[in-house]
Amino acid sequence: MTKYTVDTAHSSIGFSVKHMMVSKVRGNFNDFSANLEGNEQDLSGATIEFTIDVASINTNNTDRDNHLRSGDFFDVETYPSITFKATDIQSKGGDEYKITGDLTIKDVTKPVTFDAEYEGKGTNPWGQEVVAFSADAKINRKDFGLTWNQTLETGGVLVGEDIKIDIELELNPAQ
Repeated sequence: MTKYTVDTAHSSIGFSVKHMMVSKVRGNFNDFSANLEGNEQDLSGATIEFTIDVASINTNNTDRDNHLRSGDFFDVETYPSITFKATDIQSKGGDEYKITGDLTIKDVTKPVTFDAEYEGKGTNPWGQEVVAFSADAKINRKDFGLTWNQTLETGGVLVGEDIKIDIELELNPAQ
């Protein structure tokens, strides 16, 4: 089994949520770590974990980012990290997997399943072998205690409940 760590300069953990029930707001977390231990071409039995620094949230709007860091949403002073630890990895055939694990946000842990794909292996200009994966999932933010919202005069709400998570990871063998 090979141990890998994430190359954050070539990786991203992003999300999107409906705004005013019509458009989408996208954002990402700038600071995170991820580890994989296993055979990159067959994830069955692999160990996968990631940790996100919630204060690093970035939606390209300072006021919104500060509101998301506040007690109305993530409460980063009390809950500074989001974590995920895989508990079950099932092959869907080819390079595709269903990765189920424990996602913890604000001390609430729930099982979440990501659809994941092994994107391949390459060698960077410095001769180091890298592997890449993509994954996505959808969660209901209220399941994790993220319940703040505002009713619109025209009906509906300001922030949707469903959050789409998109992950792109480039991993290097651990040093």
